[in-house]
Amino acid sequence: MSGPLTNIKIVDLTTVISGPSATMLLADQGADVVKVESIKSPDHARGAGFGEQQFTSVFLNNNRNKRGLSLDLKEPEGRSALLRVCKDADVVIQNFRPGVVERLGVAEEDIRAVNPSVIYVSISGFGESGPLSHKPVYDPIIQAVSGLTTIQAGSDQERPRLVRTILPDKLTGVVTAQAVTSALFHKLRTGEGQHVRVSMLDAVVNFLWASDMGSQTFVDKEVTQQRAATFIDLIYETQTDYISVSAMANKQWSALCDAVGHPEWKEDERFKTPALRDLNANTRLEMTQTELLKRDAETWLEILEEAGVPCAPVLTRNQMIEHPQIAANALLFETEHPIAGKIRQARPAARFSVSQLDAPTPAPKQGQHTQAILKDAGFSEAEIASLLAAGAAFES
Repeated sequence: MSGPLTNIKIVDLTTVISGPSATMLLADQGADVVKVESIKSPDHARGAGFGEQQFTSVFLNNNRNKRGLSLDLKEPEGRSALLRVCKDADVVIQNFRPGVVERLGVAEEDIRAVNPSVIYVSISGFGESGPLSHKPVYDPIIQAVSGLTTIQAGSDQERPRLVRTILPDKLTGVVTAQAVTSALFHKLRTGEGQHVRVSMLDAVVNFLWASDMGSQTFVDKEVTQQRAATFIDLIYETQTDYISVSAMANKQWSALCDAVGHPEWKEDERFKTPALRDLNANTRLEMTQTELLKRDAETWLEILEEAGVPCAPVLTRNQMIEHPQIAANALLFETEHPIAGKIRQARPAARFSVSQLDAPTPAPKQGQHTQAILKDAGFSEAEIASLLAAGAAFES
């Protein structure tokens, strides 16, 4: 079965995480994604993380369902070849630092000269202008500048903390993929392409505003120093394992009080309303923790679930992949990669009742489909052979 983006061609000049995760999401939905890599400097993700022979877990998990094309864009022949490949593309996406595409001759105006209605997508760290726009950027840098590290710390007075996953990179990928589909819809209605710009900083600040920028929302009422209601996470220790318990609503708080054997807490003036429970959160959570240490995790989960209190076991990664809910969702699948061997991955989160894509194809070798892609672009056998011989194109 074909995915919802079948027959959409995307030329992907991105590397590492933010761009490749965006284009893999689109490829998972059926788009024909042509992953273009430099001959001399392929995607950095090929050598980052666990794995071997240019197939690390990072590369595998961000590049499935793509075809591989390898060109030397610094050579005129390589650049010309890319422009011909882009001639019938619906989308061209890049995440070079500002100024690089101009030097390579693959900026928006260069692509639009051969494909006037193309959707040209630029991913950057900080944006196209401003004091930080030309700085090299990685995920921790964006976490620092966006305020995310101080939010993770819990208070402006505490030591800033990184989120222990590359949230800005992956969030930017999701935002970019959504923006591409919106631009495609606009083009379908009007025939008009456009330039879509996404910065990692913009993506994270927009993301944080939904729930973490309350005192900055009301103009002229900003709080000088941010403090947290509590520094205690909603992760509790029991006699055996850790569990998470979250009683937000009045009904859930009342049920928790009864479940842990302290109905008198319901009448405690400090906990009468959600606002008061938030104000006295440290005391409330410490009292809850004291009680939960009296039994094992399995017993508490049974008691709390029966009482209607939201709760769950805290799982390690190895425990998570074996959990029956993961199996029920058919969330993980295994495939045989021709070089990396047997691999396990998570399927796309969105499931389509009509246009679900068939079995995935493995992440490509560098330039694995170079000749086929060039042939699709109208190159003759002789032209392809000439490009390969000149070192302007490469196929592994």
